[in-house]
Parts: sequence; structure tokens; C-alpha cells
Amino acid sequence: MKPEDFDFLAKMLKDRSGLVLTKDKSYLLESRLMPVARKRGYKGLEELVAQLRKRDEALAVDVTEAMTTNESFFFRDQKPFDQFRQVVLPNLLATRATKKSFRIWCAAASSGQEPYSLAMILKEESAKLAGWKTEIVGTDISREILQKARAGLYSQFEVQRGLPIQMLVKYFKKRDDQWEIDPAIRAMVQYKEWNLLGDLGALGSFDVVFCRNVLIYFDQDTKGVVLDNISRQMNDDGVLYLGGAETVLGISERFKPIPSQRGVYAVSKPGYTGGTLGAA
Repeated sequence: MKPEDFDFLAKMLKDRSGLVLTKDKSYLLESRLMPVARKRGYKGLEELVAQLRKRDEALAVDVTEAMTTNESFFFRDQKPFDQFRQVVLPNLLATRATKKSFRIWCAAASSGQEPYSLAMILKEESAKLAGWKTEIVGTDISREILQKARAGLYSQFEVQRGLPIQMLVKYFKKRDDQWEIDPAIRAMVQYKEWNLLGDLGALGSFDVVFCRNVLIYFDQDTKGVVLDNISRQMNDDGVLYLGGAETVLGISERFKPIPSQRGVYAVSKPGYTGGTLGAA
């Protein structure tokens, strides 16, 4: 690949998605974009880049989607979901007892395993949530991966990754060579196409945000922008989940770690002294 073509693609992808590509990742561009080029009938990436330079928006969307990492599985890393069920959910039931409602946002929801994992937890706790209004919103930049999430169809391999067998039996049905999630669980999640670098205002405010294993793909400045954007959509006592290799320290002053709750952060806004979760 020509250096100028790599530079063009790298800048376009960073501007559109925040994804940072270094020179040693040129192989990644070639392996993921060659199928896009072939689909369009181009001989190679040089022709693809030439078309992108003509501001072909549809092609730019296809290229961005092809480069977006969509790795996800049910109850990924398990501990954050146990912590949500044992600590965060009881805290929400206590602090939201008057209005009896709360909203959860899964940013970069990919193919839906994370929001559906949370939906299954809420379903399991339905007796405690009688009379409550709960919302789970899953967003992603990829239109294609959101179609898969909405369909709620998963391969044998996908349901074997993290999904407890009792959950599989209870909430899925076999359809040919795939597993279909229960329509009641699927209905608990709204999916929306959204870019974390864009205006998030229309999404509304949230009590819990999962943004796990997303920041690792961004540079330091972009991480700060994303965290600041997310903080503006969170209620004062909101809770943020990040991935195990991610942190807010040295990046954003809008969140602070919650003592004894690794990977979980509280909103830190001017004049707000903190909620009760840290003491839970």
C-alpha cells in the first residue's frame, strides 16, 4: 500500500470513528478492506482509496464498518455482570424507589451479547422490579452489526462463549443451526446507530453506562472526548463500566474510581459529592 493511501485511510477512520491505526497495522487495512474492494469490483486498495477521495459516502461507511472491531460475547469477563447484579442493581432499587425507573446504555454494543446479558439479569430479578420501568439502549457505529443484534440469532460457537447453560435453555430456542433469543428478552433492548464522537444529546440521560473495551482503540485525546461526552449523558449518581485494561485516570476528571469496585466509576461533576455505591 502506498504511504499516502495509508495516511488517507488512517485519517479518515480516525475522523469518522476515533480508531487509531499506526504504520505497523497496514496489514490490518489490507486484510479487512480487500473484501470491500472486491465487492465493489476494484482491483485493489489503490482504486478503493481513489474512489474514497471522490467523497463516496456509501463506500466510506462500508470501509469504516469493515475496520470496526466487533468482538463480543455473553457475560464477558463475568465479574462486571455479577457486580451489576449484586451491587449496582440493589443500589438502583434503593435510590430510584420514588420514580421506579432507570436506564442503561451499552455503548459499542456490537452484536448484542452485552445488552442481552443485562436484559437476562433484569428478567431474573423481575420479582424485585415489578412496577418498574427499565430501559436498555444499545448503540454502535456499525449498521450491519446492529442488524445482527436486533435479529437475536447466534451460532453454536457464540452461545458457548460465556453463556451459562441454564440461561441458554431458559432464554433461547434452536432454529436450524442457530439459537434465537427469547422475543421478550429481545424486546427489552432498543438498538440505535450512533457514533461516540458525535452529539449524544438525543439519547437522553442514563443511570448506568457500559463502555467496555472501546477506549483501547482510541488515542489519549479521543478517549478524553468520548468520556466527557458520555458523562454529559449520565445522571449525577450514574455508574460507568470500562474494560479491564481501561481507566479514566489521567484522561478525564469527569469520573472517579469507586473504591473496592474495580473497573467501575462514579460520575464526578462540580458540586456533586458522590452517591452511595462506593459504600455498598
